[in-house]
Amino acid sequence: FWPIHSMVTFTIHLKSCLPSVVRTLILQKKSSIRNMSSVAVGLRPASVVILHRSLTLDFERFCQANSGPLPLLGRSEPGKWTLPSLGAVPDTRTGCSQFLKYEFGACTGSLASLEEYSEQLKDMVAFLLGCSFSLEGALEQVGLPRGDPAGHGHAGAYKTTVPCATVAGFCCPLVVTMRPIPKDKLEELVRASCSMGAEGQPIHIGDPELLGIQDLAKPDYGDPVVCQPGDVPVFWPSQMTSLEAVSSCRTPLAFTSAPGCTVLTSLKYPEAPASCLTPEGIPEVHRISQDPLHYSIASAPAVQKIRELETLIAIDPGNRGIGYLFCEDDLLRASLSLSHARSVLITTGFPTHFNREPPEETDGPPGAIALAAFLQALEKGVSLIVDQRAWSLFKKLVEEALEQGEQQAGAACFPNGLWEEGAGNQCWWDLHRAPRCCQA
Repeated sequence: FWPIHSMVTFTIHLKSCLPSVVRTLILQKKSSIRNMSSVAVGLRPASVVILHRSLTLDFERFCQANSGPLPLLGRSEPGKWTLPSLGAVPDTRTGCSQFLKYEFGACTGSLASLEEYSEQLKDMVAFLLGCSFSLEGALEQVGLPRGDPAGHGHAGAYKTTVPCATVAGFCCPLVVTMRPIPKDKLEELVRASCSMGAEGQPIHIGDPELLGIQDLAKPDYGDPVVCQPGDVPVFWPSQMTSLEAVSSCRTPLAFTSAPGCTVLTSLKYPEAPASCLTPEGIPEVHRISQDPLHYSIASAPAVQKIRELETLIAIDPGNRGIGYLFCEDDLLRASLSLSHARSVLITTGFPTHFNREPPEETDGPPGAIALAAFLQALEKGVSLIVDQRAWSLFKKLVEEALEQGEQQAGAACFPNGLWEEGAGNQCWWDLHRAPRCCQA
């Protein structure tokens, strides 16, 4: 092999190596071969999770329920450390540059090899999880530098307040990685990453606080990536989610590959669906809001349909002057915002007839019920809030909707005193699980 004069030179040599040669280099456990994100062209890297055999089915189900950050490529049988279906994968006891050891949920050390644990490994299963290194290819494709061109470390990853789907004892937050993207390159980068299939798609574009990340300068894993003026933070799921998952299950003994360390498989990255490659499947990037900064992705046909609806809504056959209320792309921004929301608050019940009982408008209340129904169908948590004056009317409307199956649960009344001062004249229904009304 070539003398290692510098990591940069070595990385270039690795890129030109045959896959079998690269695997051999990894198995030699060279201390300088750690971050594989900028090498192994043509190979699909994978991170490793090793758990007791009793957790096999639960962890499989956890990965299936959270396939974005945890794309499961395969697993071994207990005590067997090769995965023939994935090609010539090296023995996972020594095939990874570095492992982390977990005991009862705590990381208790790092290891260059698992040979000393051969007896315990007889009752353990190795899982291989796909990595997001396709992102680096997308960055190159649009002329942007990789997260770590020299290969000395790995780009920062951040714990979010977004929970992964819980399965048995596996319960953890989503971990993401971030790249700062110049605004004028944003749509080009999104199209390049989406063309690489589901694993390449970003999960959030904009203000990190919307994910619960307080400070980009303080990543939970790896090195911080600096945003320059004019950059937009773009976030992708991170394989570091697997470390949080292992910690959450608090099993007596487990191992994972260390951040930035992988084994190499003979698998190729999955091709993007044909629909992603057609004009109809090309994504567009649209800004939902400036403060907080938030962008969303939508297909060109979907955007066109929403704009056509907005044009129809602006028609004013009665000459009521509603054209003055029209703001271009308001409906698009509202639709995209709803698509991101986990829960939605709807208010209605504007009084229009002071000499009638009830005084409420006649189109708003049923419209609110209809809006709540289709948002529930999209698995959103939905709440309705109205003035206390309108409680009787809306109670009847909600009960009727429940009888007809348009809503998913009944209503309950909370005792007084649950509202903050100033909110005592409002009623509240939570239509997600246990709809309720609050009256102060």
